[in-house]
Amino acid sequence: MEKKVLVINGPNINMLGIREKDVYGAATYDDICGTLERMAKEMNISLEIFQSNHEGALVDKVQAARTTAGFIIINPGGYTHTSIALRDALAAVQVPFIEVHISNIYAREEFRHKSYLSGIAAGVIAGFGVEGYYFALEAANRMIGHGKNSGARR
Repeated sequence: MEKKVLVINGPNINMLGIREKDVYGAATYDDICGTLERMAKEMNISLEIFQSNHEGALVDKVQAARTTAGFIIINPGGYTHTSIALRDALAAVQVPFIEVHISNIYAREEFRHKSYLSGIAAGVIAGFGVEGYYFALEAANRMIGHGKNSGARR
């Protein structure tokens, strides 16, 4: 069985290494993508990485994943706290996913404490910097390998 993982990044993730380094660190988006690609190769995972600043493009990508991916890792950026459409798309496709946040959203402004996605996610990783992406890929690899679809109730 080929393992296919889709990594989806929302708005402003492409600005990593440039924006708010005190919050998000100095690693660039390209740094993260390169590390994920190397890790995926070692794990024998087919990996696709996608980033958009547009909510509709993210929804379209999630919907397409229904037939193209066995697992999703998503950092929805600001859409974490605002996008019911993204949540509904993830619920509809029933592809298990892990929600990733570079910063600890629960230690920041109160409006960041609410995620529309967490309740349907297999897991949430927040506050470990860019390492959270790497933890998520390792977890996805284990979950796919054990046939576990999701830890979340739908």
